[in-house]
Amino acid sequence: MRSIYLLSTVAAASMLAACGGSDSASNLGTVDTSPARGTLIQNPPPRTAFFTATDFAAKLNASASGRNLLAVAGAPKCGVDVQYIKYGTVGGAGEATDASGALMTPSGGAGCTGSRPIVLYAHGTTTVKSYNLANLLDDTNAAYSEAALIAATYAAQGYIVVAPNYAGYDSSKLAYHPYLNADQESKEMIDALGAARKALPGLLQPVQDSGKLFITGYSQGGHVAMATHKAMQAAGQTVTASAPMSGPYALAAFSDAVYYGNVNLGSTLFTPLLVNSMQKAYGNIYSKLTDIYEPAYAPGIDTLLPTDTPVSTLLAPGGKLPQTALFSRTPPTAPAGSPPSLQPTLNAISPPTTPASLAPLFALGFGASNLVTNASRLDYLLDAIAHPDGAVPSVTTGAQAAAPASPIRIALKKNDLRNWTPTRPVLLCAGSNDPTVFYSVNTQLMQGFWSAPSPAAPAAGLLTVLNVDSAPTGATDPYAAAKVGFGQAKAGTAAAAVAAGATDGGASAVTQAYHGSLVPPFCNTAARGFFQQVAAAGL
Repeated sequence: MRSIYLLSTVAAASMLAACGGSDSASNLGTVDTSPARGTLIQNPPPRTAFFTATDFAAKLNASASGRNLLAVAGAPKCGVDVQYIKYGTVGGAGEATDASGALMTPSGGAGCTGSRPIVLYAHGTTTVKSYNLANLLDDTNAAYSEAALIAATYAAQGYIVVAPNYAGYDSSKLAYHPYLNADQESKEMIDALGAARKALPGLLQPVQDSGKLFITGYSQGGHVAMATHKAMQAAGQTVTASAPMSGPYALAAFSDAVYYGNVNLGSTLFTPLLVNSMQKAYGNIYSKLTDIYEPAYAPGIDTLLPTDTPVSTLLAPGGKLPQTALFSRTPPTAPAGSPPSLQPTLNAISPPTTPASLAPLFALGFGASNLVTNASRLDYLLDAIAHPDGAVPSVTTGAQAAAPASPIRIALKKNDLRNWTPTRPVLLCAGSNDPTVFYSVNTQLMQGFWSAPSPAAPAAGLLTVLNVDSAPTGATDPYAAAKVGFGQAKAGTAAAAVAAGATDGGASAVTQAYHGSLVPPFCNTAARGFFQQVAAAGL
């Protein structure tokens, strides 16, 4: 769930003259300065980029990474217009605020104009405050690679794309980001969709909403996408299908796994985002920052993220956050009067040595200059031991803890998505060796929950689970290309690392690239194929 899509696709600034830049800022149209939820603040929204299909293909073909993206997403069939939308929404405690995003629309010939389906897309975790998916002309923009990916995968193939930047990012007035807050993020997605639909009739190259709505998102955005499908279904709003990808759906179980010592890649960035989000929403996660964080890192950590300070600076020696050490190497000490078995239990989970492929990563999560205090970790573990989630230390069931007692575990359960049943088709796509969002305690647990006896189980045929890091099941496997392509990309990453001098066979390079750059193109292309299949079947 780190800042994703390290594809570094092509430089586009030179295309500005050929493809067109933003509309004149003087053409403001109608401006609403105090918008209600779902209000389009500026109508029509400014157009920030426009490409013909030929222009967009040339843009991507200008670099090796762009050519790789084209090889996965396919040649553009449509031109792509990008509009910058701003809309009214709410924060994590229901406070009124605003946010921005991208509205990408196809243009050109058959299958690109007229009545088109909408893809509502949720992006992955980023620490970058200025993240803006509507900025597709500047390849130094932190959001550029993800914007290029969704433009190539969806808009250039005939879909309208609505992609929020999220409250707390870009031009949003909200002073924090409601990270993994299922209620807020679903409301914001619905607000962005409503604003985008208001914009469609007034665009320079108008397209119409066909009424088919597909919801998808990657990493954090996988959680956002599933929460949005759940909320829209509960409200009786139309969802044609959804494809959450590599998301932390079983959030309570995932957090339990981390606190048990399965420390994921990027944890020292995710933890402040998550703790701050839950504190803003519920107000009871801590009384003072040192209740959670070591004194060396506590000052200002509640306002640290998101930021435009580079991650390399944040994680540098002496920086605002430790690079990998979430917890202390010294196990927490059992409280006086505890059962004799408790201390050995605490010792045994710091850090785990299985699975062997991730043991080195887990070990990096422990150090002398750690972020989370032992006292805070102990409080969490005592509650997890007393009220187990059912997923730690091994995945056995999709059931949640019945009644967690600690404020943070109560908050996590509120935002865990093992509490609904879809009535429309869902694809869950991920890679089984993901070091950032663990497959076993997210995709696999969600699948387990939905495979349980009624009422949890969806109707037959509604759930599809795709592990791109697996072999094709045969000649009729509809996702064989994604699996084979992913395997080739993983092997290429390892080979490049070895050629550059890596002595571990490229394993570390694959671990670093796995979640952020290897999986996303293949899961997104699989999601598009799934949406096409659902539409063709008339479901």
